[in-house]
Amino acid sequence: QVRLVESGGGLVESGGSLRISCVVSGTIFGVNAMGWYRQAPGKLRELVARISRDYTTNYSDSVKGRFTISRDNNKNTVYLQMNSLKPEDTAVYYCNTGPFLTVETGAFDRWGQGTQVTVSS
Repeated sequence: QVRLVESGGGLVESGGSLRISCVVSGTIFGVNAMGWYRQAPGKLRELVARISRDYTTNYSDSVKGRFTISRDNNKNTVYLQMNSLKPEDTAVYYCNTGPFLTVETGAFDRWGQGTQVTVSS
């Protein structure tokens, strides 16, 4: 069974940086794409960054140029480096793993607990 454990969130001032992590177990980490998602209060969960098995990365327009996704297959871990944070980045951040198209759509039936990122103005 796939287990996802996100960590590293916190409170940061606008313009600051955070790096969040997600450790994955219960699956062969290196063969699947990984995605970072976020859900703000009252909004739907959205994909903000994904990295494929060949390390190709894609970002939503709202975070492009500020966020960087990376993966360490030796540690079964995916990271999201977040720079130049804005109050509108405030959300619970989740990771997930699976085939590329599933990561694209976020059509998973299992999620981790997420990690809260709060950006103060």
